[in-house]
Amino acid sequence: MNPAIRVLSGPVIRDRDPVPPGLRRMRILATGLLVLMAAVYFIARSYEPDYTVAGFIRAFAEAAMVGGLADWFAVTALFRHPLGLPIPHTAIIPRNKERIATSLANFLRDNFLIPRVVARRMRSIDVAGAAGRWLAQPPENSGRLRRGASRMAASLLESLDKDQLGGLIKGAVASRLRQTDIAPLLGQALGAAIAEGRHLPLMDSMLRWLAKIIDQNEALIRKMVHERAGSIMRWTGLDETLANAIIDGLYKLVSDVAEDPGHPLRAKVEEGLEKLAFDLQFDIPTRLKVEEFKADMLDNPALARWIEGMWEQARGALLRVARDPDAALAGKFGEALRQLGGTLQSDPRLAHMINRFVRRAAVGTAADYGDGIVRLVSDTVRGWDARTITGRLENAVGKDLQYIRINGTLVGGLVGLTLHTLHTLL
Repeated sequence: MNPAIRVLSGPVIRDRDPVPPGLRRMRILATGLLVLMAAVYFIARSYEPDYTVAGFIRAFAEAAMVGGLADWFAVTALFRHPLGLPIPHTAIIPRNKERIATSLANFLRDNFLIPRVVARRMRSIDVAGAAGRWLAQPPENSGRLRRGASRMAASLLESLDKDQLGGLIKGAVASRLRQTDIAPLLGQALGAAIAEGRHLPLMDSMLRWLAKIIDQNEALIRKMVHERAGSIMRWTGLDETLANAIIDGLYKLVSDVAEDPGHPLRAKVEEGLEKLAFDLQFDIPTRLKVEEFKADMLDNPALARWIEGMWEQARGALLRVARDPDAALAGKFGEALRQLGGTLQSDPRLAHMINRFVRRAAVGTAADYGDGIVRLVSDTVRGWDARTITGRLENAVGKDLQYIRINGTLVGGLVGLTLHTLHTLL
């Protein structure tokens, strides 16, 4: 099981992290210095009656032992009971695990996850500029970083549960669509298309499609006329004449509408489109019908399968790019990204818009998920047993604590030497 998943899945974690080599060396050095001072003390004490200088050495070593032992006791008392003895006010971190978890969570929330704090910090971050500089870099200047990021992205995509992630994507898309009132958006888009004349190619395509439909269904039209004509018309052959007249009339109508921009039928269609654009934006019954149609579509299993298929295609494409970023960025796609990078650096309006979007997204994330992140941190720390939290905190800061032991030994020795010197002189 992934260690990160194991940390979050169980209520209590009993894994003990290995001691880093640097911390192990510092422990040996601090303890060795203390043992050395003890040896020096006993040797100097044995020579003190014969040599005056031995008294100074003894005083230094004696005070150094006291300082080293005191700091060893202080450092050890943070994480465990010294020598296993239940001395009061020792093993401070294991005894205060709950308070540490709460304090850490509150610190994270108060300094990083409050929306106003996030907004203030994000104002000084130029995300668009950084992204532009990174995208505009030639491949040889950013190959190692890109390959590292690509490997991480590929590992992340492959490690995520495909079915679960697909369900999340489908649920997020469907939820977003349900919350969006699409009728006004469609009306605005249709109105803008009509105002700019972008609907004309669509109308021409529809006319060509109608001509093709008529051509492919001539036999059906003739059959319908023949079946509905009276026996006299069929006996005289007038049904065939009528069918030809109808087909010719349909062809002529489609041709006239296609060739004449001012044809009344074309104007009628445009009038209908303009009314539809208006109704989509302002007519309540029309908007309700669109919402009902949208709800029916979202409840259709075929749409859910289509969204899942689109996500799988996107996921596959992302994996291909992540596994071989040099090949993906060497062609037109890479050139497009470099052009985008240049645009992000040269277009202040675009950069401002992107930075504002990122800032709002970060603030929204802090507002929506800040409490959840705080609870996750607090619950995770509470889920660690005393041995785990002690080991992880000690591994994180233990090297500096061993320096305290070394400094305490040396400073204690210097203090003892100073006091012995003053005693001798005075």
